[in-house]
This record gives sequence, C-alpha cells and structure tokens, in this order.
Amino acid sequence: MSETEKVMNRWLVVAGALIIQISLGAVYIWSVFETPLRSYFPDWSATQVTIPAQIVLASFALAVIFGGRIQDKLGPRKVATVGGIILGAGLILARFTGGFESQGIALAWLIFTFAIMGGAGIGAAYVCPIATCVKWFPDKRGLITGLAVAGFGAGAFFFAPLARGLISGTPYSLFGVGLFPLPAIGVFNTFMVLGIIFLVAVVAGAQFLVNPPAGYVPEGWTPPAAAAAAGVKVDFGPKEMLRNPVFWMLWITYFAGCTAGLQVIMKASPIWQSFRIGVFTPPVPADDFTAVMTAGALAVSILAIFNSLGRILWGKVSDSLGREKTLIFMFAICGIAMLLLDVMRLYPLYLLAVCLIGLCFGGYLALYPAITADYFGTKHLGVNYGWMFTAYGAGGLAGPYLAARLMRISDTVQYQAVEGEAIVLKTFDIGQFRPAFIVAGVACLIAAVLAAFLKKPAAVNEMTEPAIDAAAGAIGSGK
Repeated sequence: MSETEKVMNRWLVVAGALIIQISLGAVYIWSVFETPLRSYFPDWSATQVTIPAQIVLASFALAVIFGGRIQDKLGPRKVATVGGIILGAGLILARFTGGFESQGIALAWLIFTFAIMGGAGIGAAYVCPIATCVKWFPDKRGLITGLAVAGFGAGAFFFAPLARGLISGTPYSLFGVGLFPLPAIGVFNTFMVLGIIFLVAVVAGAQFLVNPPAGYVPEGWTPPAAAAAAGVKVDFGPKEMLRNPVFWMLWITYFAGCTAGLQVIMKASPIWQSFRIGVFTPPVPADDFTAVMTAGALAVSILAIFNSLGRILWGKVSDSLGREKTLIFMFAICGIAMLLLDVMRLYPLYLLAVCLIGLCFGGYLALYPAITADYFGTKHLGVNYGWMFTAYGAGGLAGPYLAARLMRISDTVQYQAVEGEAIVLKTFDIGQFRPAFIVAGVACLIAAVLAAFLKKPAAVNEMTEPAIDAAAGAIGSGK
C-alpha cells in the first residue's frame, strides 16, 4: 500500500495543517515583546525594535518561494518537518540575546535568530499545508484554504497570553480570566520555551501531510468541464505567471491589504498603549501600567480570533459570491476601518476597529491561495503561490515600517515599574500613528477599485522581459 493510500480521510490532512499553522501563527505576537525588550535595551529606538518584526515577515515570504518549489518535488511532509526544526532552533537561540554587552550586537543576534532563522522555518512549513489541502479539496477550495490557514491567525490568541504571562509572571489569561499561574522567566527564556513548543508541534503536524493519489477526485464531486477545451489555459508555470499582468494586479492588491493588516497586527499592543497611557497623571502607577499592558496583550489575542475567523468566513463566502466580489468588500471594509482607527480610543471601539481589520486580513490569506489556484492552476501551486506570497513579505516590511517611521512622539510619560522589591521610574513614548493609518487605509480603498477589474487570465504571451525571466529562472520553472 502506497503512502498516499494510507491517508484515506482527507480531513486528517486538515488536522495536521491546523496543528502546524497554530504554531507558525505565533509570529503575530511580536508586539507583546516590544515593551519588555525596550525596557531591557533602552538604547533601542521604536524603529529598531520593529526591525525583527519586519525581517521575520520578509524572511517568511521569501522562504515560501523556496519551500513551495521544494515541496512540489520532495513532498510536503519532509519540507514542513525541516521548517519546524529551523523555526524551533531560531527561537531557542534567540534566548541568548540578553547575554551580549553591546546592544547593537544583541539586536543583530535577535534579527538573525528570531527573524531570519524563524522566518525561514515558518515559510518552509507554511506553504506545505496550503498546497496539500488544495489538492485534497478541489470541491471546497475557498473554504479549505481558509481552514488551512485559520490556525495561523489563531496562533496569537493562544500564545500572546502565554508569552505575556511567562515574561511578567502573571497568570495565563483568556478574555481577562486567569486560568492558571505562570512563572516569571523573563523575555529571553520565553523565546526558548516557545521555540521548544513550536519545534515539537510543527514536526508532529507535518507527519499528516501527504499528497493525494494522482487524478484524485472527491467522492460525489464532478469536476467542471475542462477549461482547456474552451481554449483557456489551465496550468501556468511560474515564468508564465510572472509574465501575466493579472498576476501583478493581484500582487499589488495583496500588498495593500497586507500592509494595512500587518501594520495593526504587529503593533496592536503598542498602539493601544499609546492611546491609553496619556490619560493618566504621571508617574503612571505600576498597577495601572500593567493593566494597560494586559489590555494590549488581550487585544492581540482577540484580534487573532478575528484574523482566524476571517480566513474561514471569507473563504466560504468567496466559494458562493466569487473571489473578485469578496475581495472588493474586504478591501472596502479594511480601508474604512484604517481611516477611522485613530479616533477609536475607547477600548471597545478600538477592539471593533482592529478586529474588522484582522477579519479582512485573514480573508486575504485565505483568498489569495484560492485565487492563485483558480487563475493559474494547481500543478505548480507551491511555487506559484510562493511568488504571490512575496506581496505578504513586502507588506510585512512596509506595514510595521510605516507605523514606526510615520509615528510622531507626542509625549513622554514616566511610569512606575517594579524591579525586585524596588519601584523605579521609567519612561514611555506616546506615539501618534495617524499618518500611517491614513496611508494604509487609502491603499486599501485603491485596491478595492483594482479588484473590480480582475479577470481570469488568458494564455500568456510568449514575449517577456529578460529581468523577470531571469528572476523566475533563479528559483526554477517548476516544470
């Protein structure tokens, strides 16, 4: 009996995908680490502490290209296993960041371990569940890509309170309810604990990833009439896809959505801290400052729920309504929420705005794998979606960068911090993020307009620009 024949229940593949993605999705909890890291390394600026968040997303996106290419050849199980090992090793090594006397060297080490190694591991493992699930579920492509990446959005819900609790010694809490106590092990040991958890979980989930047999068709499902019979190209290789203008229109809209979504997701906790800290008379009492920090971590967790739900909801909606119309709705909602975010300074309103943004962002992560398969076929989906996913990486660089670069320090407030048995005074910079919100919001509204003009591509023109041909050739044609 072959390996593929052993996995007869296709939902086992989905189970493995969720185990992997929940662990990989913990990349979204970076905002929980920012304030503790800046407290330990006071010379780090707001821009510098954002660099690992930017690099991990860029490394993640680039690794998806290579991971997709390799898993198309070697199979998803092996590639996802290696990805889990690299991710775990990166976070375990990040534990030693606090041991460097030079704050500059410490930042470089954190970038190398957490961002570059961690991002490479995430990217290698991330593409495997998506490509595998799409092949098992041709009858539910939108829904299943949503489910396949839902865990990625939910990861922060489970791991943000764990990280926060381990750093400060507060209980593990969900929705403000303490469930069990956690020891205070500090920010660096927290990296190590998370690294061990992710290594074990991703490697375990990878064992469920097996491609279906050649020519597999789900029971009771009749494939649509072959598109080739109507003169429409079914499967595009990566070179052909990169030469098609439809790809670049999709890439630009994906980039706009990721820039907005990742700007908020990677900065959700600091944004709320800046909104709230300024209302206190300084020095801010330690209990009040801790409460604000806890609320910021809770916002990250709740945002993660909507990020995850958006992947399932919009994926299912797109199966009925169509990918293009669904994208228009998502970009419009996300754009309006971004433009209104700066005035949503009451906690319920803040949660409403960031959760709408998270809901739409989750939808992008579900729809773009599906629309890549719809438009360019499943034969080379691993590498093709790898190229499409570079829009996510570019958005991961642009979103947090805009939030840090366009932010203006409107005030500096002293707060009390407990260190051992002593209370010391520290400072908190209150940021003004409005310009970054406006830029991202307008970009989303423009993307909504572009989405209205999306159409399934015809066969690619044989003419190509040498630069694109060379870039695609460097990765491989996927043929």
